Amino acid sequence: MRDVRRTDGEGLIEILRNKGARVRAVSKAEVIEITEVRMVLEGLAAAKAAERVTTEQAARLREIVAEMRAAVESNDLDRYAGLNESLHAKVREIAGHRTSASIIERLGAQVVRHTFRLARQPGRAAVSLPQHELIVAAIVARDPGAALTAMQRHLRSVATALEASAD
Repeated sequence: MRDVRRTDGEGLIEILRNKGARVRAVSKAEVIEITEVRMVLEGLAAAKAAERVTTEQAARLREIVAEMRAAVESNDLDRYAGLNESLHAKVREIAGHRTSASIIERLGAQVVRHTFRLARQPGRAAVSLPQHELIVAAIVARDPGAALTAMQRHLRSVATALEASAD
């Protein structure tokens, strides 16, 4: 009998009553579905961030994107992947929408291995960097509609890249 499910970043851990625990790998189809759900929720977060961003927060978003650009130029994909996560986390923080942030974080934990692998694919950082720049530009301009659209386009691109990737 299943008792509790939680993520460990590699898949789902199912705690089985009187049986221990096992890790279930998340399939490519599930990763794509999760990314599609994130597209909606992170779009909401970006729109909320655009409504609430302060001058100091806007400056920090610009700094992260500048660091991302430098990571792409130096081909430091590990650094880029970490900055990518930092940028998305900062947008969630600025948005101040705890419910969507909690769901996004739980979903992200289920697919972290896939998203880090994707971020390290040759040429992927050069594709996603301009998308992140558009997200930040819209938030800094305090344009919720543009922020929502930019974030959703970015995550649609992620889903498309995941669909094209090897299993």
